[in-house]
Amino acid sequence: MRDQAEKLRLKMLESEGALGRSIAVVSGKGGVGKSNFSMNFATLLAKEGKKVVIVDMDIGMGNIHILIGKSVQLNLKDYLEGDVSIEKVLFEGPNNLQYISGGSGMASILEWSEDMFNRLVEAFEHLQKSFDYILFDMGAGATSWSIDLLTSIDEIIVISTAEPTAIMDAYSMMKYIHIKDSQKQFYILCNRSFTREEGLDTLNRLSGAMQKFLSKEVTALGSLPEDPVVRKAVREQIPFTLAYPDAPISKTMKLIVSKFIHHRVEEVHGQPESNNFLSKLKSIFSKGRD
Repeated sequence: MRDQAEKLRLKMLESEGALGRSIAVVSGKGGVGKSNFSMNFATLLAKEGKKVVIVDMDIGMGNIHILIGKSVQLNLKDYLEGDVSIEKVLFEGPNNLQYISGGSGMASILEWSEDMFNRLVEAFEHLQKSFDYILFDMGAGATSWSIDLLTSIDEIIVISTAEPTAIMDAYSMMKYIHIKDSQKQFYILCNRSFTREEGLDTLNRLSGAMQKFLSKEVTALGSLPEDPVVRKAVREQIPFTLAYPDAPISKTMKLIVSKFIHHRVEEVHGQPESNNFLSKLKSIFSKGRD
């Protein structure tokens, strides 16, 4: 009965006509496996029947398409400059998910023309209406414009490893965002943990710091184990959840995706969806443009 009830609640949530949710995947520092997580996370969401698009926001170093062995001729910059439609920069990935290559189109937000800004808003509006999830794969670290963008996005998944510097940087990233938006929903995940205890300790340190210093609760999604199949999958340019579905890391990723989906249902069920991503985006990026 419980399983049937949860399935019913999922159907109710999906049938409410709510716009797609925006999710950012971030890390305080590079080298923690953020983009690999994003691709595999999105791949499994799509396998669950969700309409998913990844927007690669790693400035000048976007690599989402490389992870799946694709090459792209058009990217977000081409769309922003008005050369092509948004449909022309959408490409198909595994399990019918879609992705947009970042290129270098987001590098100078303050120098954008009004037309470029309007096209960005139009693009995100189109994506919200067309997809259940818009996944922003952000560049590592924090810049003023990336923090501004993150404050408009609905939910943030923060990736860390067990290294002390990665934990500190992940905490700092959440702190920057929290200062601008204390209501932001954070999910935390430890990647490349050598033991279950190491992963739990990392999550506890992050959640403990957020509670102690910012009085902010975060949701722990879990930890992904160090697994040799990840490097093999990267070399083969296939998401590891597809290339090695029975590997420990793939099984763990499935549990993490399931936890995320069901946590979203628990949070939203019985409450009106705000769908204020676009209104926040317009408000934040219009500052200083008048």
